[in-house]
Amino acid sequence: MLIISQIESVNQEVTLRLEGRMVGPWVREARETCGKLLKKGRMIKLDLTEVLFVDQEGIKFLKKLISRDVTLAGCSLFVKEQLRSAKDE
Repeated sequence: MLIISQIESVNQEVTLRLEGRMVGPWVREARETCGKLLKKGRMIKLDLTEVLFVDQEGIKFLKKLISRDVTLAGCSLFVKEQLRSAKDE
């Protein structure tokens, strides 16, 4: 399960706090949420402090977000290493 909480901030930036496991259908939910905000021209910051696990699909999605200038905050060392070692597609 993944809980996504949207926290509005000043200007066009939105912080999304993710909590739980970013796997399977929850990756799709995060993708849809981020996609809607990006289409509106919003800047996104993802707070991953409470994310317990990210599967390969989730890592690919996070790398794609990084390439779109989305900021990731609060990554665990494990997730940081997964992102570092994942191959670009």
